[in-house]
Amino acid sequence: MKRKKIKYQILILFSFLCSAQNNIAKFPFQDTSLTFEERVENLVSQLTLEEKVAQMLNAAPAIPRLGIPAYDWWNETLHGVARTPFKTTVFPQAIAMAATFDKNSLFKMADYSALEGRAIYNKAVELKRTNERYLGLTYWTPNINIFRDPRWGRGQETYGEDPYLTAVLGDAFVKGLQGDDPKYLKAAACAKHYAVHSGPESLRHTFDVDVTPYELWDTYLPAFKKLVTGSKVAGVMCAYNAFRTQPCCASDILMNDILRKEWQFDGYVTSDCWAIDDFFKNHKTHPDAESAAADAVYHGTDIDCGTDAYKSLVAAVKNGKITVEQINISVKRLFMIRFKLGMFDPVSMVKYAQTPSSVLECEEHSNHALKMARQSIVLLKNEKNTLPLSKKLRKIVVLGPNADNSISILGNYNGTPSKLTTVLQGIKEKVSTDTEVVYEKAVNFTNDTLLVYKDLKSQYSYEGKQGFKAEYFNNKTLSGPSETTRTESEINHSWQEGEMVTQKIKANHFSARYTTNFKADENGSITFEIRADDGYRFFIDGKPVINAWEKNRWGEKIYKLQTKKDTVYKLVLEYWQGEGKAEVSLQTGNFIKTDFNNLIERHKNADAFIFAGGISPQLEGEEMPVDAPGFKGGDRTSILLPEIQTQLLKALKSSGKPVVFLMMTGSAIAVPWEAENIPAILNIWYGGQSAGTASADVIFGDYNPAGRLPVTFYKSDSDLSSFIDYNMDNKTYRYFKGTPLYGFGHGLSYTEFKYSELKIQDRIKKGQPVTISVKVTNSGKMEGEEVSQLYLINQDSAIKAPLKSLKGFERFNLKPGESTVVSFNLSPEDLSYVTEDGSLKQYEGKIQIAIGGSQPDEKKQAKNNIITQILKIEK
Repeated sequence: MKRKKIKYQILILFSFLCSAQNNIAKFPFQDTSLTFEERVENLVSQLTLEEKVAQMLNAAPAIPRLGIPAYDWWNETLHGVARTPFKTTVFPQAIAMAATFDKNSLFKMADYSALEGRAIYNKAVELKRTNERYLGLTYWTPNINIFRDPRWGRGQETYGEDPYLTAVLGDAFVKGLQGDDPKYLKAAACAKHYAVHSGPESLRHTFDVDVTPYELWDTYLPAFKKLVTGSKVAGVMCAYNAFRTQPCCASDILMNDILRKEWQFDGYVTSDCWAIDDFFKNHKTHPDAESAAADAVYHGTDIDCGTDAYKSLVAAVKNGKITVEQINISVKRLFMIRFKLGMFDPVSMVKYAQTPSSVLECEEHSNHALKMARQSIVLLKNEKNTLPLSKKLRKIVVLGPNADNSISILGNYNGTPSKLTTVLQGIKEKVSTDTEVVYEKAVNFTNDTLLVYKDLKSQYSYEGKQGFKAEYFNNKTLSGPSETTRTESEINHSWQEGEMVTQKIKANHFSARYTTNFKADENGSITFEIRADDGYRFFIDGKPVINAWEKNRWGEKIYKLQTKKDTVYKLVLEYWQGEGKAEVSLQTGNFIKTDFNNLIERHKNADAFIFAGGISPQLEGEEMPVDAPGFKGGDRTSILLPEIQTQLLKALKSSGKPVVFLMMTGSAIAVPWEAENIPAILNIWYGGQSAGTASADVIFGDYNPAGRLPVTFYKSDSDLSSFIDYNMDNKTYRYFKGTPLYGFGHGLSYTEFKYSELKIQDRIKKGQPVTISVKVTNSGKMEGEEVSQLYLINQDSAIKAPLKSLKGFERFNLKPGESTVVSFNLSPEDLSYVTEDGSLKQYEGKIQIAIGGSQPDEKKQAKNNIITQILKIEK
């Protein structure tokens, strides 16, 4: 501790001395007594055109003659700092955090993430690694697109389908992440993807969206408006797709008219990565990179992410397509963000720059990850109080593809924690030592034929050592000498993007070769299963038996080898990785089809079955070349639970034993049979590092669930219209005319809540706010949390407006018999609707107010009541 303190004091002294030197600063921009505006103006005036343009790439190079270090703008912290080579706290996926309906928890999560990000950036500065991706302070999050269709694979990154919920939670995130210092930003948030962007993934580089002014302002822009004008978000990311024939990053309406002029946004805008190339390669709206780059900059896009298209701006200036003055505007915006982040000031002046590395995965952050995982769990059904289960059951059988799946609990755009807990682990740690917990995977996500693995470690050897010779190359082509050679006992790797594979190689743009000799112990056959991202090839005795070297992603292939006892086979697996997560594994075993009847018979003495199914980030996500029944390209082709999982649940139900269905997902799943027949259903999302612990806490009653659905769970695919139709008619709870399986805002509890004593004025004058209060009492026998929700219900069929709209929510805890008064304040804007021309107009006449623990017409009611009253708004 003394050494750390001395080191810290030396750092502060050094910073003080650096600060003192400002009096003799070589350039005015180094003088901390000047305003940021003055310093930015001076710095940019020192740059050549070529230097200015280079600063408009996400990987901005150093300018040694001015002492400007290199900086990469690209970083992520969707639910904890992501893809960094350091271990970080991983909170629940964004859609799960939305299910908490708790803006305070989200604010704290963002605050903690920013602190961990600061600690990482401080390390990067110390190690002179600020030029590396995923080590900076500019985070390209939150994703505040509206999750309008459950088939969108990236919907898991959003806060759901409701503009109000998205805006409130996005606001909490931005304020938590950016901090409250009057001068410096703790970190810079970035609202994405602006705007009207929500799939399909396969069309995102070519799709041209056109929605009415009503749809634009009623659904797609409210959250962006809130974050830009209210939260003061530092950055905005423009989307890949086009809007009314113009690419979003060069949209007159979105970028110039709304963002820069109407909302007066003075922060920076980055393109989505490779979006500028789409102008001339996919949208075909521009002839070349030079024209595309100039147009994007004229529309206020300051950073070109992922490509070199903006390098052509030098030629564009010389050819008269853009002026240096326009370039200056973007460069000044970019340096203003870096100055606000304290990147050019002494550590002693910037409190956030003094954040120690001890905040990484500290106890307080880990506890909050567990809290949010618990808060996010939604109890969809609990027939005859099946839950909670007793911790003293004699035998529990845990099944399913997500029961012991660490990939699923981490979601996407995630970091890597030092410790995580799967559902299986959580259950084992929770129950009595006398309880037998048996695990059988039983099914994959979409089929019931499993490769039953065999442990063959003792049969692998190379040069007298057990295991594999592993060679790692700092390129994608296995070229030159390996950077690292080591012996590994098995090949089973999964690295997050940005994580270190070796001391010098990051988990992207590298390759590896694994070599071993396999000695067969019997006559027969063995199946080799290889999974890798991106490309690989597999050789046996020098013969290529699998070749997926080109265009493979999340690929899985098998090869069946006929073996002779005591024969030695030389195995070589070669693998390369480009962008994204890195994964390579070699498993061995034999395929066996699961016999459901036999499974039930073998476990007829079980006291309960817990099935952890649903889907996974391995199936839904960003532009993924997955092609499986119900899934394609990262999106879903069907929202139904995969049929094989329903078949297994039917078999479990036939046992007569209690069945608990844990649904892990980032999107709404249709479970019509399960909703009618399975007694207990919990939606546990992708719950982060503590998902297993949180699930067990709820299953066994140590935590009373109170999560709410931030999206509508429809009954079937027939409830959905065309995926490419951005019109909101009959979509989301606000416009859906049918009956959902589980509605937006739905979530049960182990206790009951009663609403009473609603206080609200009968009538108000137009333009006046209104205050509403209601008494809520825990009338049940167990302590628990309630989520009170306030909705406006349109009474005038003559106007185009949502059928109902969420306008307030509060989450709070009550002990049995305890009461509290919940208050809501509705502004004139809250009491308004969007007209067909996109303007805002206040309701007149009657509007219905509904307050309760769910939507006013939720068919599967929680154990509470809903109070409604008509409010009359007079002219």
